[in-house]
Amino acid sequence: MTDKVFPGESNTGHVWDDNLRELTNDPPRWWTIAFWASVIWWIVYGIIYPTWPVSLEGANKGLLGWTQIQEYQQGVAEIQAVRAEFEDQIKAKTAKEILADPGLTDYTVASAKVLFGDNCAACHAAGGAGNPGFPVLADDNWIYGGSIETIQQSITMGRQGVMTAHGKILSAQEIDTLANLAVNLSQGKSDPDGMTLFTQKGCIACHGPDAKGMQVLGSANLTDSIWRFTPGGFESAKYTITHGVNDGTDPQTREAQMPSFKDRLDEAAIKKLAVYVYRLGGGQ
Repeated sequence: MTDKVFPGESNTGHVWDDNLRELTNDPPRWWTIAFWASVIWWIVYGIIYPTWPVSLEGANKGLLGWTQIQEYQQGVAEIQAVRAEFEDQIKAKTAKEILADPGLTDYTVASAKVLFGDNCAACHAAGGAGNPGFPVLADDNWIYGGSIETIQQSITMGRQGVMTAHGKILSAQEIDTLANLAVNLSQGKSDPDGMTLFTQKGCIACHGPDAKGMQVLGSANLTDSIWRFTPGGFESAKYTITHGVNDGTDPQTREAQMPSFKDRLDEAAIKKLAVYVYRLGGGQ
């Protein structure tokens, strides 16, 4: 019956909806060639490369003996061979000498990005933008100084400044006056009464007679608009004056400590980070 409806057509005799039928034509020649070529390719691939398991120990090793680990190790060796020239120079030179070589500096900065991300970004954020409560490294404001030698020393030895808690030393009114002074100085405003108290209470011993801070002590410059502890302003300054910084006698003191990396990183890695941080903020 099918042949009468569709004369001369090769089909299985299965017809649906009057004209939908299953044909028995051979597939196109190009498809047949591609199919058998893929089968042959699969067999050859399985012989050359490790493919199917042949024992409990794993797959056959293949004629080439190729492994992903082996290819990875070769790639690492090639990269290390390219880097070796630069890495040897970094080990032999000081951080200052590295900065004097533009090509070596570019390599050092590029290779230090991962180091910075692994060791520094948790506090100082990506690109040195500074997380809340931690110093910004992308500006040119340095608490302990921005020379390449000082930055390297900070990374190597760590930093921990101290400010005495004045909550039990000064009256509430005096603390308010000094907090207002900090705000006024940050805005470039004159505050004669505040400066008088600032001098009388010995604040100049750490912050200097001009309130610009002393890098040797790590004391903050009160005359710029950069606040060491966020969000800054009157209440922030008042809290710092009252409870101090790293003052063990006050349980509410602010904590500000940078750990030492001398036991975590080798000298070459520390030099890389020093150059990277120096370039972030422009250095001094």
